[in-house]
Amino acid sequence: MTRLSRPDLDPVTFEVLKNSFITSVDQMAEQMLRTCYSFVIYNRDFSNGLHDADGNCVAQGNSDIAVHVGTLHYTCKDVIRAFKGDMYPGDVYAINDPYAGGTHFSDVRLIRPIFDEETLIGFSQSNGHWSDLGGSVPGSFNVAAHEMFGEAVRITPIRLFHKGKFCADVANMIAANTRDPASIIGDIHSQAQATQVAERELQRLVGKYGRGQVTQGMEEVQDYVERAVRQRISGLPDGTWEAVDYIDRDPGAGEGMIPIHIKMTIKGDEILYDFEGSHPTISSIYNSAHGATFSAVVAGMKTFFPDLPLNSGFYRMVTIKAPRNSVVSAEWPVAVTGFLMPFEKIMNAIFEMWSQIMPERAIACAFNLEYLLAGGNDLRKAEKPIYMFYEWLPGGWGGRNGKDGSDVTTACFGTGLMSQPSEGNERVNPTRADEFQIKQDSAGPGKWRGGAGVIKASTLLEADNTVISYICDRERAVVWGVEGGLPSMPHGLMVEHADTAEQHWLGSVFSNYKIRSGDKFTRPTAGGGGYGDPLQRDPERVRQDVIDEYVSVARAKTDYGVVIRVNDADLLDYDVDSAATDRARAHIRANRVAWARMDPEDVSRMYRDGEIDEMDAVRQYAVILDWGSGALMPRSTQQFRESFERRSVAHWT
Repeated sequence: MTRLSRPDLDPVTFEVLKNSFITSVDQMAEQMLRTCYSFVIYNRDFSNGLHDADGNCVAQGNSDIAVHVGTLHYTCKDVIRAFKGDMYPGDVYAINDPYAGGTHFSDVRLIRPIFDEETLIGFSQSNGHWSDLGGSVPGSFNVAAHEMFGEAVRITPIRLFHKGKFCADVANMIAANTRDPASIIGDIHSQAQATQVAERELQRLVGKYGRGQVTQGMEEVQDYVERAVRQRISGLPDGTWEAVDYIDRDPGAGEGMIPIHIKMTIKGDEILYDFEGSHPTISSIYNSAHGATFSAVVAGMKTFFPDLPLNSGFYRMVTIKAPRNSVVSAEWPVAVTGFLMPFEKIMNAIFEMWSQIMPERAIACAFNLEYLLAGGNDLRKAEKPIYMFYEWLPGGWGGRNGKDGSDVTTACFGTGLMSQPSEGNERVNPTRADEFQIKQDSAGPGKWRGGAGVIKASTLLEADNTVISYICDRERAVVWGVEGGLPSMPHGLMVEHADTAEQHWLGSVFSNYKIRSGDKFTRPTAGGGGYGDPLQRDPERVRQDVIDEYVSVARAKTDYGVVIRVNDADLLDYDVDSAATDRARAHIRANRVAWARMDPEDVSRMYRDGEIDEMDAVRQYAVILDWGSGALMPRSTQQFRESFERRSVAHWT
C-alpha cells in the first residue's frame, strides 16, 4: 500500500486548489479549440494534463477523452528522464512514443516545465491527434504494417521551444515528413499556447497561496483520490473475476479471432489485472503497448467510479501483469497504431467484470470505434493540393440494468470526442455526405436494448490519386449482449464504384484502397449489446421503438417475439397483437437454443441463398461468416458461439 501523506491544507484551501487544478486543464482545452488548425483536433481528439514536479498527473480535464487517461504521466516522466537538469522556463518538449507509455504515433504530446522563479514546480501537457504523421498511407494507419517503420514518424523526447524561442528547424523537420505540414506547424503553436495557459494559472495560484501550499495541494489531491478509491475497493468482496474478448483477426495468420484474456483479482484495497493467456502480437497494427493497455484498464474501471476526480492517485492501487510481446504488451518495433482495437476490448471486458461486482451499474458491450481515412489530391484547391479526410462515427452503447443503452454516442474509447459535422468535412475535403441517420435494428435486443448506431454514405467529389483506409473491428467479434441479451450487428464498409455501379464489400480492416471521383462509400456503426432476455422486454417499449424507427416491424417479431399491427404507418398508428405475441414468444422460447446450435454450414447456405441476413446469423444462429461471400468462418464461429453460450444462452429461462 502506498504511504499517504498527512493532509496539511485546511479543507477550504484544499477544495479551492483541487478545483483550480482541474479548471486550469479545462482552460487549456478552450485554448486549443480556438486556435487549432486540424479539423480532427477541433472535434476534440485531444486531452490535457497538469503534473507535479515528478511527472505524476495532478489533474485532467472534464472532457478529456478516455483513451489518454493513464498515459499522460508516462510521457511526462519520459521527458523528465531525457531532460532532467537541462530544463528552463519557456521550454516546450514533444513526444509521441508509444513504447514510452504513449498511445500511438498520431497522439503528439507537448510538455512544458513550470517554474516558480528558479524552482521547478510542475508540468503542463497538451496531447493532440495529428491527422497525418507520415508513413506509407494517408492518415498514418497502414493495417498491413508489421513494424513501426511503415507507420509514422516516431518522436522521442525533443525540444521544440528553448527558453521561449521556437526551434523552427526541428518543427519543420517533423512537419516536412507529413502530408499536411502547414496544419502541423499550426497545431504545434496551438498546443504550446495551451500549455502556457496552465503555466499562467499555476503561477497565479503560487502568487496567491505560496509555493509550499500549491505544491502540497498537488500532492494532497492525488492522496485524496487514492484514499477514496481504496476505501471503496476495500468495501467490496475479495475475489477473482475473468473475461475474454476478441480482436477480429490476424491478417497474416488465417481465420480465427484473437483473444484478450483478463483475470481481475481484488484483495483488500488492491486490484490486479492479469492478462496471462492473451494472444501474442499479431502481424498488423492492432497491438497495444503497455501504456495504452494500462490506460484501457484505468478508463474501464473509472467508468464505475464516475464521481471521483482522475489523477495519479487513482493508479496507485492498480497493478497490471501482461505477458511480454503479447497483443496487450507490444514492444518496439512492433506496429501499434491500431492499439484502439485491443483498447476497447479491454474496456468492455472490464465493464463485464465490474458489472458482476456492481450490478446496479451493469452494462453490456459498446460498439467499436471506427476510423475512415482518405487522402489524395483535392482538385478544388490549388493552394492546398493534398487533403486528409479523417472521420469517425458515433454508435450505440450497451444496454444497462434497468435502462436502455445510449443511442448515437461517441465510443467508450473517447467519450469526449464530438460527432463530426458533415458540413465541416465537406468544407475541408472533396466529399459529400449523402446519408447520415440512425441505423434501424442496429441496437442489440434485450430486456433493455442497446443503444442505436448510425449509417453514413459519402461520395468522393473532385479529387485525384485518392486511397482510403478503414480501421475498425467487430466484423467477427460482433458486439455482444449479456444476461441473455443479443448481439448487435457486424461492422464493415461497402464501396460502390461510379463507372460500374458495382458494390464491393471491403469489410472492417483494409488500407490503401483506390477510389475515384463519383465513388460512394457506405458504412454502418453497430449498436450496443442487449442486456437481459429480449423476450422479457415490455411489448409497449417495443412498440415505441417501432414508432421511433429504432426497430422494424419485422425484427420486432424476430428478435423480441412482439407482433406489431400496422394500422396507419403515416400516422404512426401501431398496436401490439397480444395473442400473436404470446404465440411468437412461445415459439422462440421453444426453439432458440436449437437455433444457436444449428450446423453452421446450414446457416452459411441460408445466408448465401438470401433466406437470412447478417443480423439473423449472429443473433439467432451465432454464426460468423464472410459477409461479402457468405463463406463460413469456422474458427471464429466456434469462438463466437462460446461467448454466445456464456453471455446469452446460459441466461435464458
